[in-house]
Amino acid sequence: MTQRRALPRICIALGLPDVPRLMEQARREAEAGENFLEFRLDYLPEPAKGAQAIARFLEEYPTCTVLATCRRHQNHGRFNGSIEEQLKILELGIQFGARAVDVEIETAEVVPERCAELRSRAYLIVSWHHFETTPPLDPVLKRMCKVPADVYKLVSTARKPSDTGRILTASKMSPKIPLVTLAMGEIGFPSRVLSTAMGAVFTYAAPAHVQGTASGQINARQLRSMYRIDKFTKAAKIFAVVADPVRHSMSPTVHNRAFQSRRMDAVYVPLLVNQNQLRDFFQFATELPLAGFSVTIPHKRRIMRYLDQIDPLAKRIGAVNTVVRKAGKWRGSNTDAEAVSGPLAKLTSLPKATALIIGNGGAARGAACALADAGAKVALTGRNPDRVRALSRLVGGEPMSHEQVMMRHFDIVINATPVGMWPNWDECPFEDKIPGEIVFDMVYNPLETLLIKRAREQGKQVIPGLKMFIEQAVRQFEVWTGESAPRAAMEAAAIDALETRNSEQKT
Repeated sequence: MTQRRALPRICIALGLPDVPRLMEQARREAEAGENFLEFRLDYLPEPAKGAQAIARFLEEYPTCTVLATCRRHQNHGRFNGSIEEQLKILELGIQFGARAVDVEIETAEVVPERCAELRSRAYLIVSWHHFETTPPLDPVLKRMCKVPADVYKLVSTARKPSDTGRILTASKMSPKIPLVTLAMGEIGFPSRVLSTAMGAVFTYAAPAHVQGTASGQINARQLRSMYRIDKFTKAAKIFAVVADPVRHSMSPTVHNRAFQSRRMDAVYVPLLVNQNQLRDFFQFATELPLAGFSVTIPHKRRIMRYLDQIDPLAKRIGAVNTVVRKAGKWRGSNTDAEAVSGPLAKLTSLPKATALIIGNGGAARGAACALADAGAKVALTGRNPDRVRALSRLVGGEPMSHEQVMMRHFDIVINATPVGMWPNWDECPFEDKIPGEIVFDMVYNPLETLLIKRAREQGKQVIPGLKMFIEQAVRQFEVWTGESAPRAAMEAAAIDALETRNSEQKT
């Protein structure tokens, strides 16, 4: 058997339709410092030529490790040949320098003696995939372990958070079995970040600027820079943002930068949780376990029924955006309200100030309660008159129509609606004159909304939405950690993320 060296922690999966593009992308990844690449030979019309390309690549980059895979179409691959032809391709890959080969269990259990021959010359990875859901894993592991291998790869599809939890904890539950454990799909995304810290041999990543070979893959640069996969340990505290949708949340960028700045052994991941999956989510959160999490649309109200304790302000607002686990209990609070009153208090005296709030959802409720508690006189307007009146009764405010608003002038105007948010950059709550001296827009994408731009032109004082986002995130960090937040680092991370996103959206 060939001498074994530990495999690197991140494998870049390269599935390209021709050899020149495969080689180009492999070189690009190697130049970026990646040294573990999977050549998906089944993606090529002539897999043998891809196997031969391994030698050319390793001549240029001899420190890299290549994993050769040639998955048959019967097992969701693209190779249409027989098992014998598949094995010949993998043998060719080893001949040209591949240090590891991946054989799906459906092939491996038919020809175990041939797999033993492959294993005598390279790492043998026996893989199992389920593209529909995550069935019980114990029978799968028993089946796979009948074929001796160096690594066993379990890849399922997550339909609910607990699916991700079960695939993640497989390595912990079977510490003597070398595993790669991943859950495909957006719900399963955390497995790509957390699996190696929980005992998996390595994880997979997509190449830069090219689509990955599986649903949920992100590129290695993000795994290393945003999620710091090489830095946090199995003892790390795990935090998350719970939302639907969650893909475009900036919270992972901001909070991971904060943990990095404070040199904390912690990581923060996005969790897609559908509206009917909160109970399942708490099973996942308890078993993982999560140390705390952010809550956003659409869960801020419904999450409350699953918490052990809720602070009085959050109860009054009727929404929670921050949860921490202490002494085994889930405790909820609302940092949105302070994120409104804090920046405003630096510009004006809130007691007896007049404030107009546009909107009637959770964000408007938080702002209305915060300002009413500070002594401001609150007026509210929005598209749903019944909800506006109900919120007005809650805070002792005045419900107003748009026409009434335009006949008045306020010390503060707050936009608590999505009007002006990307991609509707050209929208604004006011067609012309803005009836206030301080204009606070909760929308933070784009960095400068049309409302903020017009307010500046009219000589108003402005508070962009990014200010509120950072303020609530700062308070969340302090609730979770008990330490002061690195505000400047968090704001820089948010600005970088927004500028990058806006640049990508425009192109």
